[in-house]
Amino acid sequence: MENGIIELKNKKFIKIIKIIPINYNLKSDLEKKAILNSYKIFLKTCNFDIQILIQSNKEDLSKHILKIKENIKNTKNKNLEKISIDYIKYIEKINLSKKSSSKSFYLIIQNEMKKIENNKKYNIEIIKNDLQEKYFKIKECLLRCGNLVTEISDVDECNKIIYSFINTRKYLNNM
Repeated sequence: MENGIIELKNKKFIKIIKIIPINYNLKSDLEKKAILNSYKIFLKTCNFDIQILIQSNKEDLSKHILKIKENIKNTKNKNLEKISIDYIKYIEKINLSKKSSSKSFYLIIQNEMKKIENNKKYNIEIIKNDLQEKYFKIKECLLRCGNLVTEISDVDECNKIIYSFINTRKYLNNM
């Protein structure tokens, strides 16, 4: 893997991009309009296939609850203690109803090697450059929207994302 570009067995190359989104609901109306306009530009600019992957992961809130309980022991303020106990009950209720989750957002872009040239090395370089160019295009547009954009270049992280995606698809197909 080079620059986060993965070569698949079927002569296709992919690049996984992680998106850390903004909280759109907390923005003012003017900011929302600017974000939507930037997003429209993103959609018009990216005239290539993009696969969107959203992964939900259940959060374990037990450590958070333990920290709150420790803080309760150290406080002498009865009002703060009552608020903390109510907060713990609320967190436990959310945790039991399985509504506590985090989401990870990824874009997957791809390119495949065409049977054109004799020089395979040259063809692969063109593909890698094309994927890098697409990545920078996506990054520039989504940064304008306020999102953070990073390429996944760690092999283990790529494997984990792909493995999770494939197993989720298998699970959904067997339902």
